[in-house]
Amino acid sequence: MTTVGIDAVEIWTGNLKLDLPGTFAPQKGEAPEKYTKGLGLNASSFPDSYEDIVTMAANAAYRLMDRKGLDPDDVGRIDVATESAFDNSKPVSTYVAGCLEQVYDGDFHHANKGERKFACIAGTQSLDDAYNWIRAGRNRGRGALVIATDTALYARGDAGEATQGAGAVAMYIAEDPDLIELSPEQGYGSADETDFLKPNQQFPSVDGKRSVKVYLARMREALQDFETVAGDVHPDDVAFIPFHTPFPGMVRKAGLLGYRYITRDTAIEEELAAEIGRQPRAEAFDTEEEYHEARREYTDALKETDRYQEWYAETIDPTLTISREVGNWYTGSVHIARISALKQALENGRDMTDQTLLVGSYGSGAQAEIHAETVRDGWAEEIEALNVDEQLAERYDLSWEDYEEVHDAHNHEMDVDVEEFTTPEEEFVFDGWGRMGERKYRYVE
Repeated sequence: MTTVGIDAVEIWTGNLKLDLPGTFAPQKGEAPEKYTKGLGLNASSFPDSYEDIVTMAANAAYRLMDRKGLDPDDVGRIDVATESAFDNSKPVSTYVAGCLEQVYDGDFHHANKGERKFACIAGTQSLDDAYNWIRAGRNRGRGALVIATDTALYARGDAGEATQGAGAVAMYIAEDPDLIELSPEQGYGSADETDFLKPNQQFPSVDGKRSVKVYLARMREALQDFETVAGDVHPDDVAFIPFHTPFPGMVRKAGLLGYRYITRDTAIEEELAAEIGRQPRAEAFDTEEEYHEARREYTDALKETDRYQEWYAETIDPTLTISREVGNWYTGSVHIARISALKQALENGRDMTDQTLLVGSYGSGAQAEIHAETVRDGWAEEIEALNVDEQLAERYDLSWEDYEEVHDAHNHEMDVDVEEFTTPEEEFVFDGWGRMGERKYRYVE
């Protein structure tokens, strides 16, 4: 059977940076550790005044296509996943195709284009769509361009303000991929929840505490469902677990609860029993409240064990390195986590060929998906080709006054002109408005 997966990937981060402990925390009257240790964030990426979800998506896609030697005839499908769309009819993918046609002789007139929406899980759902399209034999030998792009901005003063971010992840999905082979097995956890929503508004309404609970509940359901089709998951069988990362602090919770679940009824649980006892079983308690309290106590004890901390440091923590420096990219966040893990492996000289990743995606509203991925033998070359470190180092460091200006510039309800903080070069930029109010773009040499 022909394998299908991610053949290549590219990142494009917003060109601006907000230092959370150095710039944000003093303005909020907070200790820097609230952000660096509590949320697990050092900085956020922001779009300059000439950047938006289209420019970031097109720039990531162009860099991918140029590096891989692809042309429009190699792309039979363009899917953009975003929860930052500015039009309820015309999809972002058409704008991206229009941008790319400025730099290629050919066109994308025969590529199917669409836009996916389900909060942050839409990027993974677009991967699923591309996988199914190829496996169904409808691709005619071509691949799919899947792009997750978002400006994850919150209203000023909102509790989520520190987790903001902006950027795009472009992925080329093809047969016999160089980077990642996708598994056919998936697990889902889904329910009608109101934890995060944008009812005809730019900035989200968020119930933070509820959102964390819903995230963890749906992830647990998805993992349980995944095991019904793929078999039990064991910690020793998984190299990394990239989770959707609204902020690294949330992933710390997911990692701990996930480890408790996948070690239940294993030799690992028995080995830990001498130190912290066995996991509580519901049948041993008279009330559900007593059971939940015992489970919380066990989880707290598990978190402090050397065995868990070593597993977390090897399996989860490497997935968070990039997110700590860019914040939440909504649909792109889990795909940043995957790249971050493989980048760490490459830097540490670890051979990842044929290793397994267990990927946990999530979208508010709410749905989680768990699926497995196998790392292919071209992974090191693909990851080495990324210029993530250079992009992060070259961002313009915003002062607080700069931040307020650029936040206003991207607030749809405000009409302000802000001078560019950076000079665009070899990238697509926003170029004003067309006759019907559409956004226009051009490529800057």
